[in-house]
Parts: sequence; structure tokens; C-alpha cells
Amino acid sequence: MNIAEILAEHSHVHGDAPALIEVRVGHDRTTTFRELEAASARIAAQLAQSGVAAGDAVLVMHGMSAELYAFLIGLFRIGAVAIFVDPSAGWSLLDRCLQNHPPKAFFGSLKAHLLRLRIPALRRVGLTICTSPLFGSLYISFGSCEPELRTIAAADDSAPALITFTSGSTGAAKGAVRTHGFLIAQHRALAASLHHRAGSMDLTTLPVFVLANLASGIASVIPHADMRRPGHIAPRPVLGQLQRLPIATMAASPAFVSRIAAECIRSGRRISRLERVFMGGAPVFPEDLRQARDAFPRADITAVYGSTEAEPMAEIALSAISSSDFCSMAQGRGLLAGNPVPSVSLRILRDQWGVSLGSMNPAQFRSLHLGPEAIGEIVVSGEHVLKGYLDGSGDSENKLHVDGTVWHRTGDLGWLDNTGRLWLMGRAASTIRDERGVVYPFAVECAARQIAGVRRAAVLTIERRRIMVVEAESRTSANSIREAMTWADLDEIRTVHAIPMDKRHNAKIDYVSLRHMLAEGR
Repeated sequence: MNIAEILAEHSHVHGDAPALIEVRVGHDRTTTFRELEAASARIAAQLAQSGVAAGDAVLVMHGMSAELYAFLIGLFRIGAVAIFVDPSAGWSLLDRCLQNHPPKAFFGSLKAHLLRLRIPALRRVGLTICTSPLFGSLYISFGSCEPELRTIAAADDSAPALITFTSGSTGAAKGAVRTHGFLIAQHRALAASLHHRAGSMDLTTLPVFVLANLASGIASVIPHADMRRPGHIAPRPVLGQLQRLPIATMAASPAFVSRIAAECIRSGRRISRLERVFMGGAPVFPEDLRQARDAFPRADITAVYGSTEAEPMAEIALSAISSSDFCSMAQGRGLLAGNPVPSVSLRILRDQWGVSLGSMNPAQFRSLHLGPEAIGEIVVSGEHVLKGYLDGSGDSENKLHVDGTVWHRTGDLGWLDNTGRLWLMGRAASTIRDERGVVYPFAVECAARQIAGVRRAAVLTIERRRIMVVEAESRTSANSIREAMTWADLDEIRTVHAIPMDKRHNAKIDYVSLRHMLAEGR
């Protein structure tokens, strides 16, 4: 089934109900399900008339808006494929991706079109499309009176719908291909995990979550913020949205939620209307959950574990974390991620990260399984788990085939407790293994961040020395940290003004940049 068919159904069921709400020129602009459907049908007609056909790839570089989703659904309607390259990854990655996978067309904001002056591969794209009048480009107006293409192209479950590229920060950039079947399965998994309720209103920062909302009849509020740096947004405009709109749920990265929650606490304001807050896209630590509880006192606060290839995988509500669990996290047992979601199968395998596992029979696969309390690789399978990468690049590293089932190797280490809950230990590639034993990244990060005054922490080795780097308040002494972290057998503690974080979510430690920073003596 073409996912556009599900979206079209909601235009008939919900009609004039809000689908998207965003701030434009200082005012809220509401787009209904019916308006979004009509706009996508007009855009589909314009695309078809311009020669874009089923299977053609179109590069999309446009901020979250009604225009973006009308265009995206218009692409789905004709069976074309949208390509997204994370802008935080830099121009060189964008140029490389375009050279390897030239798109038929380019759709972007007026600002995005300026990149054509800097990126040769972008200038070679034949058809350019803009939402503002621009010489030489096809002008697509959201509110135009163009005729509508009412038909929706047939698409089987294996037909590509979206292609996104990883940042390439830890290796070659990989293209994640989301098929129509994958998007529908992901919608169902997210709807069950996030407890979607048709007719409610959700503030979401994650573009794919908006698609899931549209497929569930939920209104998506697009944050009034610069989402290129979610950990540095100006919080007051978003707080204004939370106060004036009947928003029931919020789904965002912990860095984004932290900015909003910190402003609530600083200003003495609390948001009591929120019913549920979901944090994901990056590790969600205990203090993130507690801060959100203080800012949103009536909301159920939930951490969601997932990735580009499998969203969601596990979840846990703050109310389900016991005092014993918090003690375990403070003592280096890792980060509690909760029970795997019902739509995913999750196993812990003997850690062989970096070794291609290829294909094996069920008996060989079972021989790699680890029981409760044993730390190993986290692998998952399910309908909403990515089966492979574009052109197979990265499959040998991240995919495991067992009797027709594809298992995704997350690259994360973890363990299952006796009740079946998942505990995260961090990236396999960032684990320290030396003559003194093993130190896991999340064990250190999670424990250190529960020490008074410590904002962030990371551990790495330089010249065989275990060094913990912390962002901490000036009154927090290295001795107090060392006393609390004796189990990590640290050689040195260094305090820095800011630990470098990932560019996309601003919530994951960028170990490569951190190592360079320490090498340069900053």
C-alpha cells in the first residue's frame, strides 16, 4: 500500500480538523487535513507535468512546515522517492551523496537554493523546485489553484519512499531506505508506543513523527524554533506555543526538552496541560527525566530508545523506575531503557562488533545469545526495522541474516535484567578495554551525571590512561568525582567548559571531536 492512501483517508475522516500548526509572521497558521490533501494533490499534478515519475529521486531540503509535508505527500502520491541529507553533516557529505546518487529534481527553500552556488553536484540537477518565485525553477505555491491529481500510484511494501543519509561521523555515510511498507509499520509501532489518540495535538521536533501523526489523525504542532541546533533553541517562543495551544503530548530529543524545562523552572512557570512527554533520539538520563517532571508536573514522562534503523526499540516511564533502579544507574550498571516494545524482537549477542556475521542458521544464532545480566551486542528485528542500506553499503557491518529474517546490529552494548528490561552500556566502538578490564561509556556517563554539579561526563583513553572529562560547576571537585567513581579506576579527571556533542540532536557525546579537543590541549 502507498502510505499516501492512509494519509488521504484522514482527509475524509477528519476534514477540517487541524493537521499542522506552525508560526508564520508572528501568528499561528493552521492547515487542515483537507487542505493538506488538496495541496499534495495539486503538487503531485505539477510534479507529474514536469516529468517526475514513479521511482524518480528528489532531493528535499526544506524546514518543517506545511509546504514540506504537502510536497512530501505529493511525491508519495506519484510514487517518487524523497532524499534527505542531514544538513548538520556538512557540504562535503551532501556533495558526495549527490554524486553517488544523482536526483532527478531538487526541492528546497529559497535559502537552500543558495547552496547551488557552493555545491557543484547540486548545480547539475536538471529540475529545481522552490516555494518562492525563483528564476529558472519550478514555482510550487501551497495555496495555488492548479488542478489536482486525484489518483495515487500503486506501491507495494518494498517500493522506496524515503532515503536518508547518516552523518558519516563514525565511518562512511550510509543511505537508509524507508519503503512504503516500512513507513506504515513504523507508523503502527510509534502509534502503539506513543499512545496516539486521534483528534489530539502533539508538539514534535522529529520529521518522521509528523508523518506518523498524520497517519493517526493527530495535529502536529511544529516548534517555533531553529531546529538545526535543538540543544540551543530559544525556549520562550516554544513555551508560548505550549501555553496558548491545547497540546497534549510532546516528542523531542532530551536536549530540546531540557531547554524548555530549564526555562520553565527558571521563570517559575509550569506547563500543567501536557499529558505525556516522550524523549528520544539520544540517551535519556535520569536527570533529564526528573527535570521534565518538575517542568510538566501532570505529564507522564517517558524515555524512548530507538535509532534511524529501528524506531522505537524500547521505552520506560519515569514512574516505572524504582529507587533501586536509580541506585543501580548511579553505581555504574548502565542506563535503564525499559522493556522492548511489542513490535520488535530484541536479543543480546556475544560482543563481536567489527566482525561481519553475514548469514547463519537458527542454531548458530542461538549459540551467540547471552542470558540475563550478560553484556553484549543489542540486535533487533521486526517490520519497522530497516532491512538494508542503499546499494548494500553498510550491510555487512550492521545486518545479520538468520533463516530469512534480517537482524539489525545496533552497534550498542547492553544487557537484559531478570524481568526482561533493557539496560544500555553505550556504543561498542567507544568501550574501553585494557589490561585493567572493561569500562562502558554509559556506565560512566550515567553514574557521573548523578553526582551533584556534574552536567555531562565522558571517558576515553589517551596513551593507555583512563581520562574522564566532565562539564561541572566550579564548586564540584575532582576528588568528590573520583570518590564516587572508584569502580571506573580513573587515572585523571579533566574539567572542560563544554564537551562536544553530536550536531543533529546536541545530546550524544562526539568522541571523535572530544579526542581532538584533548589532543589540542583545549
